[in-house]
Amino acid sequence: MKLKLVGHEYKYAVEQIMLSLFPDEKPHYFSDPIVDSAEPIAESRLSIGDAFAQSITIIHCGDKVFRGVARVSTEKLNGKIVTDRLLQRIIKQSFYRAAADFIDAPPVWGSLTGIRPAHIAAPALEAGGTKSAIKTLTRDYYVSADRAQMCARAAKSSLEMKRSLSQSDIAVYVGIPFCPTRCSYCSFVSNSVEKSFQMIDPFVELLLNEVEMAGNLVRELGLRVISIYIGGGTPTTLPPEKLKALLLQIKTSFDLSALREYTIEAGRPDTITEKKLEIMRKLGVDRICVNPQSMSDDVLRAIGRIHTADDARQAVSLVRQSGAVLNMDVIAGLPCDTPKGFKITLDTVLGFEPENITIHTLSLKKGSRIMLEDTPIPSGADVGAMLEYASLRLGESCFSPYYLYRQKFTSGGFENTGWCLPGYEGVYNICMMEELCTVMALGGGGVTKIISHDNRINRIFNAKYPREYIMHAEKLEEKFERVRGLYRNT
Repeated sequence: MKLKLVGHEYKYAVEQIMLSLFPDEKPHYFSDPIVDSAEPIAESRLSIGDAFAQSITIIHCGDKVFRGVARVSTEKLNGKIVTDRLLQRIIKQSFYRAAADFIDAPPVWGSLTGIRPAHIAAPALEAGGTKSAIKTLTRDYYVSADRAQMCARAAKSSLEMKRSLSQSDIAVYVGIPFCPTRCSYCSFVSNSVEKSFQMIDPFVELLLNEVEMAGNLVRELGLRVISIYIGGGTPTTLPPEKLKALLLQIKTSFDLSALREYTIEAGRPDTITEKKLEIMRKLGVDRICVNPQSMSDDVLRAIGRIHTADDARQAVSLVRQSGAVLNMDVIAGLPCDTPKGFKITLDTVLGFEPENITIHTLSLKKGSRIMLEDTPIPSGADVGAMLEYASLRLGESCFSPYYLYRQKFTSGGFENTGWCLPGYEGVYNICMMEELCTVMALGGGGVTKIISHDNRINRIFNAKYPREYIMHAEKLEEKFERVRGLYRNT
């Protein structure tokens, strides 16, 4: 789609709403006069007067013209942060209004873009309750009624978690960037063990050192660890002795007396063994994630998994015997899947009686095999049917949505939602997604987020890939020195 900005330079806001409404289009900017074109052309205008700031979007397609207008009182434009937020909001609103008569069906998230919808709902919920939050989402952002209700419930979990935290509370994330194989939809920082087995030993050796350094700093700063989350990748790809060494180092390095949860992603069922589960149980892990993504062998083959649905059943049985809380993930929109197949997957997963289920929507990520090979996937309408069934079925089974987030380029423009039984909310999931407390991230691809007292966020990035992480060990000391400085200045 050709884009023209007049009176402003909020390119990112325009691109966000354009991609949300027209996911198959790419932005192309121009400054020439508008002429007839078969390709849609959108002109985004912004003007600020004495009484109002007004955004007008005009979409041209052939001989048809679509127009949308939105405005905000100028007296509300106080300070750069508030001004930018409000101006970008009316830009998106006007674009949405112009496109509403042009697109076949309005997106369920309306004009709302960004990763964290609950950020929008939470202030309205806190000020006026659930009805106020739903009204804000549906009236100001055109969010569908069911998504607004889901978002309000997630915002409620966020506010409850926020009230339970102290300034000294932190979460610890440990990234293990290894997997048995690379899934066709994946663009995460992970290496298949087939290609990188020789890097596991030096990676773990350095990681143990980083854990010790982090523990020393946490004690020095008087911080309290409330959640540990070991993710990846697939942490249970590690051999038992390496997994044990890591968990022992964590136990030795951190005071875990205030810990609310201790989670490990055992995402691939084929990496779960009795021996590893026994190690986890003895060293304090109380939540285990088994993520088959689908219970169809055809779908599993299509996404490059080497395990079967029966492997997932056996893994769940082993986890249940260990006594850990069971988290499970499935993905709507995978290659070879259908609404009927997804229904079977979700019904099967519910039969395992997990305490926590996350429903992801397939995200079409650059660099994934699905994108590189142009793999056929279910339509947006089919993905919508899958998610509608999930919402209905999970609600009937006493699950509630407690956190959600959106990603770019998801099939149908949908969301990822964590559902849980009462009392089984994932502490790390809420704190990380809603940015409620500092996350100290260790290992490959870890992103430390320091939340200051005035809610400013400073990010510090670990090396992404195992080889890079190993080769630049000296940067770990630099990272912790920076963390120390940020805490002393807040």
